[in-house]
Amino acid sequence: MKSTCLALAIACLLCAPPAARADAADEPFVFKSTAGQATDAIRGSFQVPENRADPGSRMLTLRYVRFPSTSSKPGAPIIYLSGGPGGSGIETAKRERFPLFMAMRQFGDVIALDQRGTGASDDTPVCEPKAAPSDSQLMTDEAYAAAYRAAALECAAFWKAKGVDLRGYTTVESARDLDALRQHLGADKISLWGISYGTHLALAAIKSMDDRLDRVVLASAEGLDQTVKLPAGTDAYFDRLQAAVDNDPRAKAEYPDIKALIARVHQKLQDKPVMLHLKGPDGADADVLLQRRTLQMIEAGPIADPQGAILMLGIYRAADAGDYQPLAGLMQRFSAPGEPLTMRAMPLAMDVASGIGDDLLAVVETQAKTALLGDFLNFPMPQLRGVFPALDLGDAFRKAPVSRVPTLLLMGTLDGRIYPDSQLEAVAGLDRLQAITVVNAGHNLFMTSPEITAAIERFMRGEPMKSAQIVIPSPDFTPALAPTITAPKP
Repeated sequence: MKSTCLALAIACLLCAPPAARADAADEPFVFKSTAGQATDAIRGSFQVPENRADPGSRMLTLRYVRFPSTSSKPGAPIIYLSGGPGGSGIETAKRERFPLFMAMRQFGDVIALDQRGTGASDDTPVCEPKAAPSDSQLMTDEAYAAAYRAAALECAAFWKAKGVDLRGYTTVESARDLDALRQHLGADKISLWGISYGTHLALAAIKSMDDRLDRVVLASAEGLDQTVKLPAGTDAYFDRLQAAVDNDPRAKAEYPDIKALIARVHQKLQDKPVMLHLKGPDGADADVLLQRRTLQMIEAGPIADPQGAILMLGIYRAADAGDYQPLAGLMQRFSAPGEPLTMRAMPLAMDVASGIGDDLLAVVETQAKTALLGDFLNFPMPQLRGVFPALDLGDAFRKAPVSRVPTLLLMGTLDGRIYPDSQLEAVAGLDRLQAITVVNAGHNLFMTSPEITAAIERFMRGEPMKSAQIVIPSPDFTPALAPTITAPKP
């Protein structure tokens, strides 16, 4: 079992250009959501160099699904930018956000893009390094990070041998892909709509092509200098979670001090790691040594949204009483115990390339010494910093954009991965910004309230926001109060 994989498991209508033109390679088809909804759509693709700095670079085929606008006078095409890095825009459109994709068609063609190295645009082989850190042997954090760096270097050599140029997998190259897509669509301007890493890419595009952008919608914004989040910011998130718990008398009685509970369990595992006996996908026995670091890395994923944080509260409560079976059940259902470590080129290279500067790294390292999750919220960064020096985009890239492109920012107070104060820092240079706080929402906030869709629609029409705040119901802490905490099936 690789805990990082588990953690990851759990954008002026009057002056807008014509709608995206049909291309000879476009293919009409019926797009179906996972819930059985269907709509007419068009498959399309375009080609870009893998590494624009290399005249002999191989060409990549980037694929997308286009949902034609329902308007008689459509505005700029709207490009959806998935998170991760590594998420698929096409797959996202099939799931719970399908109604929002359909709603956005009233403003222009909506493009579900698979960015380079993702989904239908990924032709890079998966790497299974032999030099991988062990999940069954006691290792210090330093030794674990060193083993992971060795594995990454082994994979870099593997990809090079397969003809993959890692230098092409940076946010700068992906931003240039967006301008190439704009030209491919025959549009003077495009609008961007993204979440999480997709906002990181959108902010980079604002820096390079703001005169070709109509509007930008951001949710859970990750700044260009925020690939690695401040550990103290995560501790402050737990304070906000505690405030939500305190609003429920039953939950408050059971969890009077979340941070103390987490710290207590981490200390127990630091003093005495626990061997968990799990079953691999093939039914074979797989032993996983549960160390303090393992739980920190697992915790980093579910806390993105309140539902996951509530699940983890129950798991910590059980662990505090010496019962690790709920955690074992979570690991069993959402991971592959005993299977080898795997690495994908795009997400690995993108994060390393965006990187972190010396000054911020010093702050992160200082805060990590006492923070509840240490520096594992964004593992394997900053642990892989400097492993591929040719990839780092440098401090100039990490400087926040300055622009007058109309931008909407949506941020949740219970987002456990990207925090409201850091999101506002990331967009401080955007002069035409509308920021809306969604109280009680987490990281994946788009579908938590119809008011969010309405706010996006008002913004896309060029109207002022109705309110700077949307309030959704407080989280239901009932699952964390159950006598036995059992991880749900994925």
